[in-house]
Amino acid sequence: MARQWRSWDVYLLLLLLVARARTDTLAELAFPGEWHRANLARLPVVGAWLAALGPDRFFDWPTDLTLLVPIALAFACLALYGWADACWAERRPLRAQRAKAALVGAIVFLTIALPTVRLMALRAVAGPASYTHDGGVIQTEAATALFLQGRNPYLEDYTATPMAEWGIQYHTALYHYPYGPWTFIASAPLYALGWGLLGWYDQRILYLLVFGLLLGLAARLPDHPRATPALVMLLGLNPIMGSDVIFGQNDVFVLFWLVLALWLLKRRRYGWASACCGLACASKPTAWFILPFYALYLAGDATQARPIAWDEIVHRLVRRGWPALVTFLAPMLPYLLWSPGALWDDIWGWSSGTSAVPYQVRGWGLSTLLLGLGVIPNRMAYFPFWILQVAFGVPVLFWLMGRQFRENVLGQVCLGYAVLLFVVLFFSRFLNENYLGFLVAVGALGLLAREPEPVRPPRGIPWEGLGT
Repeated sequence: MARQWRSWDVYLLLLLLVARARTDTLAELAFPGEWHRANLARLPVVGAWLAALGPDRFFDWPTDLTLLVPIALAFACLALYGWADACWAERRPLRAQRAKAALVGAIVFLTIALPTVRLMALRAVAGPASYTHDGGVIQTEAATALFLQGRNPYLEDYTATPMAEWGIQYHTALYHYPYGPWTFIASAPLYALGWGLLGWYDQRILYLLVFGLLLGLAARLPDHPRATPALVMLLGLNPIMGSDVIFGQNDVFVLFWLVLALWLLKRRRYGWASACCGLACASKPTAWFILPFYALYLAGDATQARPIAWDEIVHRLVRRGWPALVTFLAPMLPYLLWSPGALWDDIWGWSSGTSAVPYQVRGWGLSTLLLGLGVIPNRMAYFPFWILQVAFGVPVLFWLMGRQFRENVLGQVCLGYAVLLFVVLFFSRFLNENYLGFLVAVGALGLLAREPEPVRPPRGIPWEGLGT
């Protein structure tokens, strides 16, 4: 039995790869068959290869060989992973560790990076409104172009951009840019370089870069070596977030800044970590809910003092946390001063339903249940979800902070953030599937990117030597 427990990572990789492959292949059903075939035939090299094979081997339900061949290679890597575990894990553990890390990297490349490049290439031949996500890629590219032209992405609409061609029912994002300004500011250098040198750009270039960096940083977060492969697998082969990278949703961009902040915190680089946390918050409102747990962590062992050293807590928060305020306000403040109403309406009013053209009720949360029961008359109607969010979120927040107060470690920061964000999103106007992929990633960080148990002072004795 002990040997089987030592091989748990093989089964985890099998489970994630099966989910990853199934998700990728089913996503292909969204593409009209003949249109998709024609676009594949237009790809350089690939089109000639598929033509040489003949139409009988061109497609296999629900996708084609350009996706199935990498998936088959990924399962071959899985078999090699199991072989390395069986042959080397006990006798040559270092060799096994290196081989398994390389194979996980190859599987991530075959099932995430390669399919992303594939859709980027297909988009290049089919048009900018195809093979991608509307907000994370098409709209962010348009917002970046507006930014480089000196225009305000929050004052403009997107009816004259490829967003209008993407078109789904209730496409209200045409009138709002719901993300923070750091998303298009950070994209501007690559956008300008791509169009200047190549005459082409796809926002997923940036997402792939930060995805690779994120996995490299995540591999250095766990304190136990056996937790490292599990964390890299759960982040790199996350079934939902993997699709987000492939199609170009921007949660991986937010997660990168948070993981970088965690990596810096483990090295006691509090100022730089806070700067990264501020950039995450300037990217998307989903990052805002980490702040209470992050602030409590910055207080460090001052929270364990008896009696509690409140003055030291405040001092540490200011000294360690001020860069977060700077990096949050630096991109936000110009647009807040330019048009505070437009900024508020796009980032918050649209998603909460108070905007003149709001986001529709949808997703996997309570809002869909209320819509189905007739409590909400239609998808566009306003409902005060904020009351439920406050009623359930505030008690959960205090309970989670109480837990972290007793064990103030990075794992509690991530777990508290994941739980609070789930509560807020469940009682919100929409709980989209990409948010659950993000929550799985944050939860994995909380469970596996832990640090040694903090030293606890004896009860009733003030904590001495707080230091830095």
